[in-house]
Amino acid sequence: MERDSYPPGAFCWADLGTSDAAGATAFYAQLFGWEAEALPIRTGVDYTMLRLRGRDVAALYGQEEQEREAGIPPHWSSYIAVVDADEVAARVPDLGGKLLVGPFDVYDSGRMAVITDPTGAIVSLWQAGEHAGAGVIYEPGALVWNDLATPDPGAAGEFFRELLGWELEAVTPEYFTIHNEGSMNGGIRRETELPPHWLPWFGVDSIEAAAGTASGAGGEVLVAPHELAAGGQVAVILDPQGAPFAVYEGSLGGYA
Repeated sequence: MERDSYPPGAFCWADLGTSDAAGATAFYAQLFGWEAEALPIRTGVDYTMLRLRGRDVAALYGQEEQEREAGIPPHWSSYIAVVDADEVAARVPDLGGKLLVGPFDVYDSGRMAVITDPTGAIVSLWQAGEHAGAGVIYEPGALVWNDLATPDPGAAGEFFRELLGWELEAVTPEYFTIHNEGSMNGGIRRETELPPHWLPWFGVDSIEAAAGTASGAGGEVLVAPHELAAGGQVAVILDPQGAPFAVYEGSLGGYA
């Protein structure tokens, strides 16, 4: 599905901070068929747009020295659309979260902030300027879902309900779907063994083929392909630089 805008509270973008931009670009091109264009943002630093059918689907960038020295591993970041990044970010501390970075302008593309919910999972807010977010979603090779792993789904869910108006629906005692403006928008699962984190899912035509391609290209299958109670199959992959993400075969609800 192609789109040019997102409603407030919808996941709209994902990008990858990596220790090897060239290696990551080659890996994801092989896995998803993405085309890449490195866009210089300052001397020696590129932001590489990843495209499907000529439309932006995600991006990646090489982590800078300060980030690596701080021990931040390669990682995917999820972005949520907002009307006013300053207004939303200002309410985060009062609701028990933390404002980590920003808000700040990203040239004329938009304005963003990086926050955590009260359980510590990092996510970004995106106020669109010239760039609304992914131009293709909910299909193979594009972002289809965002999953929060947290030890306290109740606390995280209440935070986002007050901040963004999300509603949660229990699928099982351990898993909740996120609903925003009447559409499914992602999920929250109870996780006590890993640090709280958001995980983007990308669609694939065949989960088994994707897992095989990822392994052959230097990635690692962390969680083998398996059926979900709501339908479809998912697997969790570690890319060659160590960033986790998920691949999904099936159909998920989304924004019309």
